[in-house]
Amino acid sequence: MNRKDFIKKSAALSAIGLSSPVILKANTTKKISTYDKLKDQIGFNHLPNKEIKTMNSVVHKANTRGHADHGWLKANHSFSFANYYNPERMNFGVIRVLNDDSIAPERGFGTHPHDNMEIITIPLEGDLKHRDNMGNGTIIKNGDIQVMSAGTGITHSEFNANSDSHCKLLQIWIFPDKKNVTPRYDQIAISSMAKKNKLYQILSPEKNDQGVWIHQNAWFHIGEYVEKSKDEYILKCRGNGIYFFIIEGEVNINDQQLSKRDGMGIWEIDQINFEAKASSKILLMEVPLEIN
Repeated sequence: MNRKDFIKKSAALSAIGLSSPVILKANTTKKISTYDKLKDQIGFNHLPNKEIKTMNSVVHKANTRGHADHGWLKANHSFSFANYYNPERMNFGVIRVLNDDSIAPERGFGTHPHDNMEIITIPLEGDLKHRDNMGNGTIIKNGDIQVMSAGTGITHSEFNANSDSHCKLLQIWIFPDKKNVTPRYDQIAISSMAKKNKLYQILSPEKNDQGVWIHQNAWFHIGEYVEKSKDEYILKCRGNGIYFFIIEGEVNINDQQLSKRDGMGIWEIDQINFEAKASSKILLMEVPLEIN
């Protein structure tokens, strides 16, 4: 599908409400599939970054993200989500959602459903209270990672567990490589895995590998760096792409300067080198570019 036709199709989908994938009421009488709703919007994957001639890449500066302020929730969306809709910012490969949320004390998302989506939550500040219909009731803390494979369907709620401070978190939704799996939940502490000035793995496709695992050929790493430190990443799977998200600091990736909360997708490479220009923390996500 060419760009013009895709934008035309996307506008039509938006008109009938398909551009709002976020909040589904738990008591709705008609089930709406999370996977199908989000998959229907995919078509124009990513636009090349014209600033860099030496690699295939796309840059999403922090101030170009979608933004929503609901009072109790302040959200920034790297990709189209809820009332933010941009047909040129739908996904990067199987990454469909990358939300940077700040939730007010004791506020949050009431019980709502998902299916056929891998949902990863990484708290950056504060604690998040999670409950679901599988019997899980936990607190996800800064330094933890949580994953849910929604599979055939789950309902859950998420609330700031703190009474005096905001909870800030990243939530990433990944299209799975298998549909209708048995729903599952996992949560681990990743702070003990940290390596100074080196990437460390927090997610993979393998149950026995370091970090949590998901139903997708994807690997997530976090790196924490002092100024002027350098590192590299070698892709695990040929044909995958990489999406960098700068949690804090300043990072140079092949002459592209990225700042706090900037994102950059790169594809058709085997490895990438980068340098921290200030004290920095990054999230690197290697993912398939094709959605099954």
